[in-house]
Amino acid sequence: MDNWDEVRTAYNVARVGTVSGAAEVLGVHHATVIRHIDALEERLGVKLFQRHARGYTPTEAGDDLLRVAQATDDQFNQLAGRIKGRGNDVSGELVVTSIGGLSHLLAPVLAEFQQGYPDLVVRYLTGDRLFRLEYGEAHVAIRAGAVPDQPDNVVQPFFQQQFTLYASEGYAARHGLPKGCAEFGQHRFIGADDPKTRAPFHRWLQDNVPGENIVFRSGDVHAQRNAILAGAGIGFTSVLQAAEVPGLVQVMPPKPEWAAPLWLVTHMDLHRTTKVQAFLSFLKERASGWQTG
Repeated sequence: MDNWDEVRTAYNVARVGTVSGAAEVLGVHHATVIRHIDALEERLGVKLFQRHARGYTPTEAGDDLLRVAQATDDQFNQLAGRIKGRGNDVSGELVVTSIGGLSHLLAPVLAEFQQGYPDLVVRYLTGDRLFRLEYGEAHVAIRAGAVPDQPDNVVQPFFQQQFTLYASEGYAARHGLPKGCAEFGQHRFIGADDPKTRAPFHRWLQDNVPGENIVFRSGDVHAQRNAILAGAGIGFTSVLQAAEVPGLVQVMPPKPEWAAPLWLVTHMDLHRTTKVQAFLSFLKERASGWQTG
């Protein structure tokens, strides 16, 4: 078991299922793959694969070995991700992730930060899935909701994003605006498509607006905002976003229970690197005025 190249070859044969496919992944000749498999089986004294016309299938012994190999390969990838983030200069890649609804705030900050470090390549990844910081998938994550509790992460409170209900000027001219919750049944609303949404304001909407009055539903915050602008109904958007969009009318002041707390999350192995600390400091400085819009 002193030759990782042979174990890694066996792992890729099992993962892909063919010698030629593994050779392509590894960038070696197929004869090298066969030689590695044969040498490993001879050294261990067991067959790791059943050979057949369609390819290679792991034996029971092969499955045992390959489970360990996969875990080891994951650890190597994790180590590589952390090493990429180390160093004493701000260069290479900076990978930042957040929910898509924050792009109007973060994209300008990232662009301005990059201007100060021309050797930096910024990757801004948005989506609902949690990118695995321990595997080097991102250097900095901005997450919403409950405080993140993944082990080995450094979590800092960022700011409270305020939300409230808005309508378009056109909708207000045609239908007026509700003076309170008692009049919600007379209006049309825009909401989340997911009935199990974690957003506090969407949960409030589900509890306080009759289901038949939520006539436009979407899982995309940008689509929700565009529907509000198009006059489809009344819906939630952030106060900061609404301030940048002409043609929106605030229906009522923000409520504390509608606010979405945001968190800055970094992995402990990368938190103190020059690149991450430089970006965090820059982001906090630019965000200091967001609370007041």
